[in-house]
Amino acid sequence: MRVLYDHRPSHSDRSAYADLVLVNGRIYTGDPGLPWCQALAVARGRIVARGERADVEHLIGATTKVMDLGGRFAMPGLYDMHTHPDLALAPRYAEDLDIGIVDPTPDQVREAILAYAAKHPDREWIYGQYFVRYTFRQAGLVPGKEWLDTVMPDRPVALLDRMWGTMMVNSEALRRAGITNETPDPANGYLERDPVSGEPTGLLIDGAYALIHAAMPPTPVPVLRAAYRDGVHYQSARGVVSTKYVHVCENRLNALQSLDQTGELTLRVEAAISWQDDIFPVRRRWELLAGERHYYRSARLNANAVKFHFDGTVEPRSSYLITPWDGNSTWSGKLNLTPEHLADMIWDMDRQGIRVIAHCTGDAASDTFLDAVEEARRRPGGLGVRHQCAHSTILHGGNLKRFRDLNVTAEFSPVSWYPSKFVSGARSGYGPERLSRAYNIKGVLEAGGVAVIGTDWPVSPLDPWIALETMVTRANPWGEGEGRFGDPISLSQAIDVMTKNGAWSMGIEHEAGSLEVGKSADIIVLDRNLFEVEPQGNIHSTKVDLTFMQGQLVHDRLNENSEAVWLGEAPQLW
Repeated sequence: MRVLYDHRPSHSDRSAYADLVLVNGRIYTGDPGLPWCQALAVARGRIVARGERADVEHLIGATTKVMDLGGRFAMPGLYDMHTHPDLALAPRYAEDLDIGIVDPTPDQVREAILAYAAKHPDREWIYGQYFVRYTFRQAGLVPGKEWLDTVMPDRPVALLDRMWGTMMVNSEALRRAGITNETPDPANGYLERDPVSGEPTGLLIDGAYALIHAAMPPTPVPVLRAAYRDGVHYQSARGVVSTKYVHVCENRLNALQSLDQTGELTLRVEAAISWQDDIFPVRRRWELLAGERHYYRSARLNANAVKFHFDGTVEPRSSYLITPWDGNSTWSGKLNLTPEHLADMIWDMDRQGIRVIAHCTGDAASDTFLDAVEEARRRPGGLGVRHQCAHSTILHGGNLKRFRDLNVTAEFSPVSWYPSKFVSGARSGYGPERLSRAYNIKGVLEAGGVAVIGTDWPVSPLDPWIALETMVTRANPWGEGEGRFGDPISLSQAIDVMTKNGAWSMGIEHEAGSLEVGKSADIIVLDRNLFEVEPQGNIHSTKVDLTFMQGQLVHDRLNENSEAVWLGEAPQLW
């Protein structure tokens, strides 16, 4: 790529000429009216012209920065609509335990705990990640306090499961948290208990492990700031221009605002305040939801969303299902609050303009969510906010068209769209019939609904290109599994899911999501033309050469030492 002109624009130049012009590219716009072009002109963060070079030539002045793409492929930036960089990266800066193995065996968990304890003799809590429940089953062991007490009896230990639905603690951790057989289950989770004595086993499910976090010091703002800073940098380097950070509290909003104020927030963030004390206690949620969220508002930061756990996950069998988990029981999982509560809550949030992002892994959970949205739509005063069904793991076929009818976004988590050891182990509890209709993104699209992706990091990788490939192939990108898991969609459909549909789910589809005149200049330049490579085994390894966010160069892979150049004021897109 060749920079032909590189001068700082004056005020007068900026009124007449473009700040940035890209030429000689193979640019996929996402606009059916003009799907491809060779040149784009950008002024004050927005696209002002596109087409051939001749169509933008008149906008090139002495101060315009002109970049020759040399035939490279460019497209709109990506949208990751559900992720948690704070949960993934904060432990690094807090120096928490990180076992560092994808599927650790019980022996590997034991060794990691002992090594960490020896290295950190003064740490009050041994807290970290991850153990995996199904590796304990494979070893013929039961995870919980009895096993953990044999490893570390005298210091409190708390370990998260890789799927974030379970926490394993030892007896000392239960004692520090004041948890006994008389402790009631929270509404949004439960304690696994001995069936005879009622004693907690040391496994806390979903919202129950907030009882442990409440006994621990909260994560400091500097740690959260460092975690978000790295997460933002990682996402920009992979072409993400807009994201939703799900589960935030006041400390997390303060960390994000700090990045925003220092110019380090290189993408748009919709932050969803936690409705429940599930992953961690949120001590001032009511003040935030009542209006303090507006204090954090800027062109790139928005806290007008709330995250709610309708049900749990597959491993502890807390996903809320229409039919029982197996033929030997009547257990169908757990709905965390009553349908009446949910309908009132969604209506109340809707009339305040707050988006509800609802964790729904079971088909009964998503069914209940859609019922609650439908009830809220009937009541007066609602604003018709586009609420979001998070994960959408198992959907009932009869509900697919309701996403369209109710303007609800169906969000899917990408790591389980292809055959892998993780799917065969952790997801197998759903059973063959349910798995055959899991992650039905094609069904939602065919019913006229809007689907988006969320990487859900750290449950799955943060890299969005894995999601793009597996939507198109539904196969293992590394060839480690046979066959396909679910029905694939076309490449153009998958790009729409990760661009235009993301913008729609944030309510900014008229301002962003495709490369059209008047829209935000959110452009990524890649090392390959996605339409000219075999998808299987190739898309997931895509490298992003350049990322422009609102006309600002925020990532340059080919010149990592260069400073990002501000190319215009950030337009208001919320």
